[in-house]
Amino acid sequence: MSLPFFYINQIDKEATSFILNEETSKHVVQVLRMKVGDQLQLTDGLGSLITATIVNDHKKKCVADRLDSKYLPATAHKKVIAISLIKNTSRFEWFLEKATEIGITEIFPLICARTEKQHFRLERMQGILISAMLQSKQCWLPKLHEPIAFNKLCNEVVATNKYIAHCEEDHSKVKPTLIKSSDTSLILIGPEGDFTTEEINLSKENKYISISLGETRLRTETAGVVAVTLLNIT
Repeated sequence: MSLPFFYINQIDKEATSFILNEETSKHVVQVLRMKVGDQLQLTDGLGSLITATIVNDHKKKCVADRLDSKYLPATAHKKVIAISLIKNTSRFEWFLEKATEIGITEIFPLICARTEKQHFRLERMQGILISAMLQSKQCWLPKLHEPIAFNKLCNEVVATNKYIAHCEEDHSKVKPTLIKSSDTSLILIGPEGDFTTEEINLSKENKYISISLGETRLRTETAGVVAVTLLNIT
């Protein structure tokens, strides 16, 4: 049986004990009913994996001593997605959860010409990523950016392999199996109304390759999950 797994914001490599924050302490002591002597694991989302034993089961300031530590290096293939914000916030949050579970490296919330405005709550979104990372037993937390305008992303964000998934007829579209998996791969996913022709043209000017995600028309968040899966298996 695997040990309970928790996030700690910063891990001092020299520290021999860790004080868990109030929220985590409450979950450990009151929800899981863990006691002194029980073991758990901690990660900072930056590759550290600490195995520790509880030495003080205080419900607000639980303390655990280090037993063992590992560093798990990040994957060599950086998987990045830029996906339009959508009107239904809960669906975007669902995407963030699933993308993290699958293994996305970096996420750019995208503001396109047809993106419907919404309030982006970075702290809440970050919490969703942390929960999904812990649930899927990973030690690397995806990097979540503040929303960025489509034009700015196209002109400024650098990647080795760049793709754009859109619904317009385009004979230059490549099949998903042709996605390359070296260095950094970036896929752009548009809003409910798709990218505009001007946005697609701008992406091509910036060396983005048009890609097909299949024969059916997908919701933004579904297309995002398909794209992340493709990046993860190629």
